[in-house]
Amino acid sequence: MRLNILAFAAGVFLLQLQPELPPLWVQSILLLAGLAIAVPLARKQRFVLRLVLGVACLGIGFGWAALRAEWRLADALAQEWEGRDIEVIGVIAELPQPFSRGQRFTFDVERIVTPEAVIPSRVMLSWYRGEHEGSLEETTEVHAGERWRLSLRLKRPHGNANPHGFDYEAWLLERGIRATGYVRPKGDKQRLDDLVPHPRYLIERLRESIRQRFLATLPADEYAGILVALTVGDQRAIEGDYWNVFARTGTTHLMSISGLHVTMVAALLGWLASVLWRRSPWLMLRMPAQRAAVFTGALAAFLYALLAGFSVPAQRTAFMLVIAALALLSGRRTAVSRTLLLALAAVLLLDPWAVLAPGFWLSFGAVSLLFYIASEQVVDVPGWRGVVSRWTAAQWAVSIGTLPLLLLFFQQFSLVSPLANALAIPAISFVVTPLALLAALVPVPGLLIFDHWLLGWVMQGLVWLAEFPVYTQPAPPWWCVMLALAGIAWMLLPRGFPARWLGLLMLLPAVWVAPARPLTGNAWVTVLDVGQGLAVVVKTASKTLLYDTGPLYSAESDAGQRVILPYLRAIGVAALDTMVITHSDTDHSGGAASVLSAMPVARVLSSVSGIESEACVAGQHWEWEGVRFTMLHPAGISSAGKSRIKPNNLSCVLRVEAGGKSMLLTSDIEAPDELALLSRDAAALKADVLLVPHHGSKTSSTPAFIAAVGARNVIYPVGYRNRFGHPRADVVARYGETPGWQTDRDGALTVHLGDEARVSAFRETRRRYWYGR
Repeated sequence: MRLNILAFAAGVFLLQLQPELPPLWVQSILLLAGLAIAVPLARKQRFVLRLVLGVACLGIGFGWAALRAEWRLADALAQEWEGRDIEVIGVIAELPQPFSRGQRFTFDVERIVTPEAVIPSRVMLSWYRGEHEGSLEETTEVHAGERWRLSLRLKRPHGNANPHGFDYEAWLLERGIRATGYVRPKGDKQRLDDLVPHPRYLIERLRESIRQRFLATLPADEYAGILVALTVGDQRAIEGDYWNVFARTGTTHLMSISGLHVTMVAALLGWLASVLWRRSPWLMLRMPAQRAAVFTGALAAFLYALLAGFSVPAQRTAFMLVIAALALLSGRRTAVSRTLLLALAAVLLLDPWAVLAPGFWLSFGAVSLLFYIASEQVVDVPGWRGVVSRWTAAQWAVSIGTLPLLLLFFQQFSLVSPLANALAIPAISFVVTPLALLAALVPVPGLLIFDHWLLGWVMQGLVWLAEFPVYTQPAPPWWCVMLALAGIAWMLLPRGFPARWLGLLMLLPAVWVAPARPLTGNAWVTVLDVGQGLAVVVKTASKTLLYDTGPLYSAESDAGQRVILPYLRAIGVAALDTMVITHSDTDHSGGAASVLSAMPVARVLSSVSGIESEACVAGQHWEWEGVRFTMLHPAGISSAGKSRIKPNNLSCVLRVEAGGKSMLLTSDIEAPDELALLSRDAAALKADVLLVPHHGSKTSSTPAFIAAVGARNVIYPVGYRNRFGHPRADVVARYGETPGWQTDRDGALTVHLGDEARVSAFRETRRRYWYGR
């Protein structure tokens, strides 16, 4: 059974790597044929038949995941209804999330009022706060479970697509959200019902009421959001600075509803049920106290997992406890490994997209490691020495065992993680979380205040430990990760097994293999997909330049922290040799502060007054390892003169030449700037690849400029369905038959400059079946 479940999981995972879904008839054949083969062979022991059974289970997993994907993708927003007003009736399905400009929430569509409109059954909406009629007022709040009649404007699922970046479209697909949009300021907005009596909505309203009570009891307390996250799983209640503390101390897993929290709740309530059960002879005659405790613990785990949002770690633990309870109640003994794998099968049957989340791999991986060392290595030592021995072995196994996955997903590992977890796990899992749950059940303000005080002491320790350095490195290749995981399994073999040290050697490639860089004399220029803005990374053999830092998305986030820094970490860039901030517009400079605070920058060039930088001036040039950089614009202008010039007209224009091929980076120059460039040195504009000026705005790309550049490829850095209409159709027409690339359509674009100038698109080289669906 174990290998069959693993084969099923492998089939599910394999489907999520596909660029396109197979035809429906292929999906059906794989699923039905797999079942037809698997059922009669389920108990066969011959090797060949077991191999056939494994292949059948692989096909079942692939076919099941494909059918689920087909059904979910069919629930789509018709393209012709993007950006149009649609009136609907529906229910606020989950916890509304406040942000600086309003509220954001998931909305289940019950009825489409607008005739002929075709929209999906679940959408994510933003209701912006503003002064014009129909905006969300300060006194207006929406709550989970309410039924509303709203006027919406929607778009199909779309997110930034970058190497090593967060896949927002996959995240939306997993949650069943098939369109995003906003509530129209002008239009019908009526609250029809205060609460829809459906179990799912009742649970969400309960979660919201607990969150509101916690925040009302602790209005000015800095750790209130952490207690909310530990109780109802609302991780967005935690302030961003604390996530950095948890990441640097390796305690992020404690801030979600982890399996440890669920197990603790199950054990506590199971123990309580056992004590009370033993006091009743009538109950004891009908069911042993042990069975009652297991049943109560499993039920408590499942209910707590639902209250906490039913995340993958919570699902895994709840399913494991339910399976163990059913086995015990039926009188059968089930090995812990089989219980874990049955929980794995249950998770993937419900959610085939769970394999796309790092939490899935870390959760099941950590528990597998604990079972592995418990069954193979840990010697039963009595007394407190045994407790310390088992705890140390578990910490060592989890720390070293999850290292390859942490490097793959996050490119960092906390060196103080064992010490931080030794402090935080007992305090948070066995004291802070139980008290928070008790405070949720018993509305006594003093209990919550006391719990917050205890949490404060834990946080002070974590903040101090967060000051210690963190090990960072580039994302290792997949083969290095697989080799490292095999090495860890070898290292954790029982004592006395020969040559366990060889496992350490198998870890070394994951740590030492350097990411690819261009050869000397070549350059790779990556135009990142940051939405409506610009960020370009230029790599030579050993040096890196960042040209613009993308937009400021909100008061809480920018392209620097969300796109640029994760990308630089993943490709092994720990410091920038040069950063160019072309001008002051926030769609180009919005991420500068985040980048400058996160890594050393040897040289900053900019046309922006008021920041510590060297002015970018036409005529500047330098060479790195055979790659030549030349600044073409702006001409020398005094600080007083800059104040009278539009920021766009001060944009730093940079030409990159490698191996006889070149690319022209133009930022937001407009027609007068193009004329100035032509008059100064039209020949210097010649380039094989052009970053189209001003995102393809009508203010730029004059015919004379286009002719002087003579590009064979042009790139438009634009956001999906941006409000400016970039790139403008008439501008695209000016470039004629020249191949045009767009970041909203193609994702991040990498230009290879050397013997040739070649452009590759991330959405093509790493295509997934949900892109554009």
